[in-house]
This record gives sequence, C-alpha cells and structure tokens, in this order.
Amino acid sequence: MTALTLGYLSFPALLAAIFLRAPIGLAMVLAGFIGLWAATGSPDVALAKLKSESFTTFASYSLSIIPMFLLMGQFATLSGMSRSLFDAGAAWLGHRRGGLAMAAIGACAGFGAICGSSLATAATMGRVALPELRRHGYDGGLAQATLAAGGTLGILIPPSVILVIYAILTEQNIAHLFLAALIPGLMAAGGYMAVIALYVRRHPEAAGQGVRLPLRDRMAALRGVWQVAAVFALVVGGIYAGWFAPTKGAAVGAAATGLLALASGTLTWRKLGEALMATAISTAMIYFVIFGAAFYNGFLALSQLPQHLTGWVTGQGLSPILVLAVILLGYLILGCLMDSLSMILLTIPILWPVMQGLDFGLSPDATAIWFGILVLIVVEVGLITPPVGMNLFVINRIDRATGMGRTYRAVIWFVASDIARVALLVAFPAITLFLLPV
Repeated sequence: MTALTLGYLSFPALLAAIFLRAPIGLAMVLAGFIGLWAATGSPDVALAKLKSESFTTFASYSLSIIPMFLLMGQFATLSGMSRSLFDAGAAWLGHRRGGLAMAAIGACAGFGAICGSSLATAATMGRVALPELRRHGYDGGLAQATLAAGGTLGILIPPSVILVIYAILTEQNIAHLFLAALIPGLMAAGGYMAVIALYVRRHPEAAGQGVRLPLRDRMAALRGVWQVAAVFALVVGGIYAGWFAPTKGAAVGAAATGLLALASGTLTWRKLGEALMATAISTAMIYFVIFGAAFYNGFLALSQLPQHLTGWVTGQGLSPILVLAVILLGYLILGCLMDSLSMILLTIPILWPVMQGLDFGLSPDATAIWFGILVLIVVEVGLITPPVGMNLFVINRIDRATGMGRTYRAVIWFVASDIARVALLVAFPAITLFLLPV
C-alpha cells in the first residue's frame, strides 16, 4: 500500500475514532504514528518524529499568546465585566420586546472582545443573563438559543485564539486577521439581534418586556463598560498600531484585566489560583490538540496527500466558488462532530494548499485572510447546529428545565442568519477585507 493511499485512508479512520469519543489529540497522534510506521515499514521514523515534534511544536514563541488570552478571559470574568456589559445592554434595550435578549447578544460581543473563546463566552454570559431572561418571562428555548448563538461571538470578535492558530498555520499577519474579523463579527451581532426582533414578532409570547429607565440611569449603566472598551482598545489597537507584537499584546491585555480585577476587589489569592489553574488546564488541552495535529500533519506531508489533492482539484476545472462552497459545507457538517480548534488544526494543512491553487481574483494574502474568516464563521455555526452543537449543551446545563427540542427550534433562526452572512461574505470579499491596509 502506497503512502498516498495510507494518507487518504487515515482521514476517515481518524474521524471514526473521534466519533467513537477518542480524545482528539490522542487520535491524531495515533493516526500519525501508525501512518508513519506503515509508510516506512519501521517504527523508528515514527519514534524519532515523536521526539522531535514535541520540541518543535512547543518551542514556538507564537503559541505563548494562547495562555495569555485565556488568562485575560479568566480575569475579565472575575472583575465582573460580563455583568456590567449585560446590565448596560438591559438598561438601554430592556424596555423593548426581546430587548433583554438583544442586550445579551451585545454583552456576548463585548465579552468576546476580551475573552477569545466561544465556550467560555457562552458559559459566562449564560450564568449572568439566563436567570434574568427567565425571570422576565422569556421562553426557555429562545433564551438558550440566544446565549448559545451569542457565545460564538467570543471567537469571532477579536482577539480570537482560533484566529491565532490559523495565522500560524497559514503564516499570516495576526493583526490583519483581527481587523478582518471585526466587520463580520459586528454583522453577526446585528444579525442575531434582527433574528430576535423577527422571532418575538412571530412569537410575542416568547419574550417579556421591562420598564423604560430614565436617561440618567441608562447613562450610569453605560459607564460600567469603560473597562471592556479600554482593554479592547489597548490590546487590538496596540497590536494594529505597532506598539507591541500580538504575543506581547496578549500579555499586556492579561495584565490589564488582572489589575482591573484586583481594583474591583474580586481578585483574592484563592480566585487567582483558580484562574491560573483553569488557564493551565485549558492551555494543556489546546496544546495537546496542537501537538497531535502537528504530528499527524507530518505524516500527511510524507504521504503527499495535500499536494495530490490540490493537483486533482485544480485539474478538474471546477469553479473556485463551487470548490469553496463544498469546503464550507464540509466544515458545517464537521462542526456537528468536532470542536472548532480541532477542525482548524486537522483540515487547514490539507485544504489551504487547495485554496492557494484557485484564482479568486485576490492576492495570496487577501485570499488567506478572507478564507480564514469564512472558515471561522462556519466552524462556529457548528457549535449551535443541532443535534450536537456544543454551545447548546453548555447553556442547557444551566437551565435543565428547558427541553433541548425547544432550544433546537429557536436556534435554527440563528443558524439561518449565519448562513445568510456567509453567503454575503462569499459574494463580496471586500466586506471582510475593507479595514485592511491597501
């Protein structure tokens, strides 16, 4: 059996292992190890690769940005920023029908600007907003769907851990990817709010309505979000302005949110230990998946699968947009089985060479950034796509009284908004690339 055949067979075998609940990082390490052994006829190459890859993967300075952004999210939670964001949104929108759900979307977008993780954003905002939504008479399905969809903004609104990984894999500028994600992220938040407005018009009984607060109280609530705006401007603005590199920017952001948590009086020694431990656990999980993907991709490089697939696709004479649509559809399906990080690490080394061989009328760097934002959006849609959207289960654990069937029926509206947004960004790449320097 040739190495190329082994490469093609390894992918469905890997997906089967993941479907059977094998840890994703371990499944990729085993697939790479067995593939190298079978391709070379000896375990020596696989063992040597195992030794060298463990050093080359974790010696990457760029990876230090991941624990810093994760720690920033931990400190942001401790400092009460999530509560301040939701209270401000509720003060301005809570008197409208569906306004409290819109406030939750706005709070998720704001928290995503300092968190960088979908699941963390969904879990944090779920604990803050879900009880309030239910107390004000919101249907459980709409409330859960809103917060699950809002959680996806955590990874789309920069800074984003997934975009950092994508930038490393495709050798792109992290600051440019952050800028490119900003407009699609704001479009996502606006689209979700529009969905809520349409949903409560169709189902007026699904949402309560609060009282309109005086302007003085609304302005007072708005003052509570200055911390989020300051941290976002410092980190993203500092990176784009060239004050510091992304890795240093992440450290600055973590330090700034840590100081804000300390000033708020919520950062005790015990809470600091819990934040550091949670960051360490999340970092270890991400790093193990990164190592597994790097090891497996080493086998794929030996098998020449990416090059063969690229040659086959470009030789078919297919429309580049058709190829892109098939790839995005595949990501949507994979999103029902895998988390976004694993999908990016597993597929980008295979599919990015294919994209490089297609002509979209854009420069190579512009194509990479545009494709990265599209992929990021689609894999996040998988987090809220029934029946196994991970964000849906995170939120449902907070409110067990609501059946998943009700949440599924409501979240389909948000999925439709996402698909319409992807179609718009595919048709008009300039929307994604608008903020980038010429």
